[in-house]
Amino acid sequence: MDTTPATSARMSRQRARDTQTELALRRALHALGLRYRVHRRPLPAVRREADIVFTRARVAVFVDGCFWHGCPTHATWPQRNADFWRTKIETNRTRDRSTDSALAAAGWAVVRVWEHEDPLVAALRVSEAVGEGLGRLR
Repeated sequence: MDTTPATSARMSRQRARDTQTELALRRALHALGLRYRVHRRPLPAVRREADIVFTRARVAVFVDGCFWHGCPTHATWPQRNADFWRTKIETNRTRDRSTDSALAAAGWAVVRVWEHEDPLVAALRVSEAVGEGLGRLR
C-alpha cells in the first residue's frame, strides 16, 4: 500500500522548526531567565542542528515529535506504507542516538524533550542541565 495523496500533503505541511511545542518551551525557558540560541549546530563537524542551544553551558536541546521520533508512549505505526514509515522512524531514532553520542563525546549535555511533555517541567529539566554546565566552567 502506498501513502495516499492526502496523507502525503498533510505530512509535507508538518513544521520542522518553530513548532508549537518548541515555542512553548522557549517561552518557558525565557520566563526562567535563560537566554539561548535557536536552530544551531552545537558542533560544526556534526551535521545536526539542535532546536535550542546554550553555547556557554554546552547544552543542546532537541524537541522530538512523538510520531517522527518513535515516542515509547505515543508512537503509532501507520498501516499504509508500513515498511517505509517503520524504516523512516527507526532511522530517525538511530540518528538521535548517534547525535547524542557525538555531542557527549565532545563534552556537551543533550536534553531531549518529547512534544507531549509539559513545557514548564521540560524547561526546569533544561535549566538544571544548564546550571550543571555552567557549574563545570567554574
